[in-house]
Formats: sequence, C-alpha cells, structure tokens
Amino acid sequence: MPVSKAQALVPDLQVEAADPGADTASLERLALWVLERVSPMVAADPPDGLVIDSTGADHLHGGEAEMLDGLLGRLMLSGLDARAAISDSWGAAHALARFAADPIYLADPGAAKTALAPLPLEALRLPPAVAVGLRDLGFVSIGDLLVQPRAPLTRRFGPELGRRLDQALGDMAEPIVPLRPDGLIEVRRAFAEPIAAAETIARYIGKLVGQLCAVLEERGLGARRLDLLCHRVDNRIEAVRVGLAVPQRDPKRLTRLLCDKIETIAPGYGIEIMVLSTPVAEPLAPRQAGGGLLEPAVPDLSGLIDILANRVGAQAVYRIAPVASDVPERAVMRIPALATETGAGWPHHWPRPARLLPRPEPIETMALLPDQPPVWIAWRGIRRRVRRADGPERIFGEWWKRDAEMIAVRDYFRIEDEAGARYWIFRAGDGEDAGTGSHRWFLHGIFG
Repeated sequence: MPVSKAQALVPDLQVEAADPGADTASLERLALWVLERVSPMVAADPPDGLVIDSTGADHLHGGEAEMLDGLLGRLMLSGLDARAAISDSWGAAHALARFAADPIYLADPGAAKTALAPLPLEALRLPPAVAVGLRDLGFVSIGDLLVQPRAPLTRRFGPELGRRLDQALGDMAEPIVPLRPDGLIEVRRAFAEPIAAAETIARYIGKLVGQLCAVLEERGLGARRLDLLCHRVDNRIEAVRVGLAVPQRDPKRLTRLLCDKIETIAPGYGIEIMVLSTPVAEPLAPRQAGGGLLEPAVPDLSGLIDILANRVGAQAVYRIAPVASDVPERAVMRIPALATETGAGWPHHWPRPARLLPRPEPIETMALLPDQPPVWIAWRGIRRRVRRADGPERIFGEWWKRDAEMIAVRDYFRIEDEAGARYWIFRAGDGEDAGTGSHRWFLHGIFG
C-alpha cells in the first residue's frame, strides 16, 4: 500500500524508514540469546523468525511444551510477542508457527501432512508469483497440492514448488547452520574416516573435553553449559547439550555427563566432525583441593545435581524456599538446588505438612460449627474417621492483593485418622458469616 493512501486512512500514522540491516542484526542477537538458554542449534530465519533444533536439549526444560512456554514467557517479559511450533521439519514448523500456532502448536511425530493440509499456500515459503499462479488455477490450501501429481506442477512452476513441499513433509533434508557467536570457546576434531561406534565417540569426547578444559583454565573460566555437535556425513548435525549447576572444568565430570548422552546420538553413516563448545561460561577461581587444617570440608552436591538435572530436566531438580505470606500456597517458591539461602524462615507457631497438594481438594465432612473439627472426612472416595484433631488455626486473606480476600478467612485443622495418617484440612470461612467464605471443607496437605 502506498504511504499516501495509508496516511489518508490513518491520519496519525507513524512512518519509519525500513532498515533491513538493523532488523537482521537484531534477529541474530535474539538468536544468540536463545542459543544460550534453549538449544545449541539456533539460526535466524529472516525476516521475522528463528529456527531451533531442540533435539537433545528439550529434556533440560521439562519437555517440548514446557520449553515453548518458558521461551514465549521470557520473550513476553522482554516486550516481544511471539508464536512457536514444533514439528518434524523446519518447513512444517515454519508454516505451523505462522498460520496455526495460538500461541504454540505441537505437531504429533509423523503427522506433518495432516497438520499442513488446511494451511494456505503461503505457508510453504513460495515466491509470491507462484502462490498467485496456484490460486488462479483453483488451489487454496496445501492439502489441495498434496493430492496432485508433481510433474504438471513442476513443468508449470519449476522445481521450487516440489522442493518446498518435500522440505515441509520431511522428505528432503534442510540442514540448519547454527549461529556461532564471536568469542565462543570451542574445540573441534575432524576425522579422516567417519566414526560411528559408541566407544569411539566416547574416546574422542574425552579428548575434546581435555582440550576445552585447558582453554577454560587459561581464561579462568568454568563451563555452565556444554554443547556437543556431531556433523554427520549426510550433512545432518546431532546435538547434545548438558547443563551444570555451578561452573566446572573438571575433565572427568564433564566427560561423564557427555558420555551419558551418547545413546541419544544417531551417527547414521558416520560422524566426520565433532565440535565441543561452552556457550555459557563463568569465572572460576582455582581452589585448594580438600579441606584445610582449620576449615572442615564442605560437601559438594553439584555432581549429583548435574547428573539428575541432565536426566530428568533442570526444572525437576529444585529446593523449596519460604516466602513471606500466611496463605500456604503462596508461602513457598522453587529455587535452584544450589542457590544461596534467601534469609527467610519457616513459621514456627504452627507445624506445616511435609506434602502440600498442588491445589486444595474438596472433601465431605461432618463438623459442629464454628470451631469444632470434623468427626469424619471423605476424601477421594474413602471415608476416614477422625481420632485426634488440633485447631483451628485461622489464616486471613491478603486484602492488599485482591478485594475478594478483604474479609476471607480459612480455619485449618490437623487431624489424625484411625490408621494413624495425619492430614491438614481447612474450612473456607469462619463458620458463621457467609461473607468470609463458602464454609466448604478442603484437604490441603499430608503430614509424614
């Protein structure tokens, strides 16, 4: 649309000169940011996208869905609106992210054809002239093209149409050339003959780790993240990423963590180049091994935490820290396993259960209002008779957060059933005024 026509439609329209060079540079900076936090395989997908190969890295974020939620959440906090999709191929993910994601889309493995069928022709990254020509012939969606023979379409529109279809369906490789930042610490090894055996891969991982640790020691750094890129002879890259709780440059520990991931590497017809890099490194001063004469040795749990985090995901290894709040579900937060103490303490006037349910679960009870504990409770279809009880402990709502909590209260009780199991239950409301709560009963935690 001409600028003059746009200004006629929108009188206060702001017009800025396009700067493609600055846009590309900004997109590459964003790709480097994602490279450090999400996956070792990231590249810019101009003019407005990024392509990420998350194979070998999504487990560190709790899975594909959690990885996308975390990425979009960070982008939103930075003032960027984004959509994301995961599929078997770059072409399919590109199409789904722009025409199907709201704001995320997870395609089932092997289901790219079904997911792409209802999308418009522009989702195939075709030249505008080709898309217009296809519409003139009556084609509307990608599904219309999938059922047509290729030869007539190729004769009329050239090989680009077939190539884009094959790339989207995963029938043609579209390798990602990962972005490598300036100053990245990395070492590489090229092989005269491709390697494929797990034992050979492990041996060269040890050699690369030794070289990398020597460079880190020269610079006074420790690795917080390691990326192993295995370039196969078929122009594909197998990537492995491991994270570390604290900066490390111990060759034995780093080698063990990487070798634990060898089973995730598919060497195909062989690996011809191996590259080991550390996208995130932090200062690490040398320290004396073992405890001194006057200082007792401090147990080092970082090795165990690294093993667990790289097996089950960093999001699954954490500590619970107290938060200054009387409302139980707001009184705790997750912090990294080796994070420093926050300085806050747990309440001592009333004991708290060892296990707090994700959300209070409704129970059936019989109790004498307003201050008596239940005689029995029915939870998850099982009726339990109360043998002992202690309470109530009254907790008031946080009126400064929500108006609905201005007069809301909860009365908590500790109860013990005939089998000796102890539970933490509460009544919503004070038992007299309906405005303080619904007077329904809930189970919120379990002791022991």
